[in-house]
Amino acid sequence: MIGRVTGVRLHDYGCTLKAYRKEIVEETRLYGEMHRFLPALAYQAGARIAEIPVVHHPRAAGESSYGLGRTFKVLLDLMTVKFLSVWSTKPSYLFGGSGAILCLLGTAFVTWTAYEKVFNGVYVYRQPSLIVGVFLFTIGINLVLLGLLAELIVRTHHESQAKPVYLVRERQNFEDSAPAS
Repeated sequence: MIGRVTGVRLHDYGCTLKAYRKEIVEETRLYGEMHRFLPALAYQAGARIAEIPVVHHPRAAGESSYGLGRTFKVLLDLMTVKFLSVWSTKPSYLFGGSGAILCLLGTAFVTWTAYEKVFNGVYVYRQPSLIVGVFLFTIGINLVLLGLLAELIVRTHHESQAKPVYLVRERQNFEDSAPAS
């Protein structure tokens, strides 16, 4: 499932025997239990991923501590990795797009309620579609505004720390001199 979501196909995500280039590791920030997604995070930073099979030996003693609670944490972390990989530099696409869809749905519900009132004489207070329409439209507007705020936060984050959106391994055919004034 991790490979399908992240786009990095590995046989064994749980194996802790890994090797990375220094520049990739220095630029990668791990929070919580994100270490298991290090191959996906490195891939997002531009690293090439390869896998060499290793021999796993059966557990000699003790029991596994991997339970349902830990699986839930992995799923939450996987959602975080997916969000950061796809929408971290363009959150307004996610929130704004979702908000626009909800606004359209809300408008459709309110339009349906108005149609029922005008052409069929149905009383508005008997139609829950009016409340649903207003509710959806309000949530949609809030999501659009949330997307704009998230966009400002992302830009402020990247610019305040001089943090690039992507890593550049090498620059070729660039002169290091300042432009002539």
